[in-house]
Amino acid sequence: MSDPKSQASRRRFFAGAATVGAAAAAVTVLPGLPASVPARAEAAPPPPERGGGYWLSEHVQRYYQSTQL
Repeated sequence: MSDPKSQASRRRFFAGAATVGAAAAAVTVLPGLPASVPARAEAAPPPPERGGGYWLSEHVQRYYQSTQL
């Protein structure tokens, strides 16, 4: 059988190679993204002074609609 130390070394090599490949792909894709994302025109209302802050937003309403039978 092969040496367990060499198997661990091989695993570490392939894990490192995969990490480097993922990083290279990210670097290639990221420059194509816009530098700043424009803010939405519709802003959330200011949070209540005493805490809380639940806001019935559009995506929450869609979720509630999807749960109805």
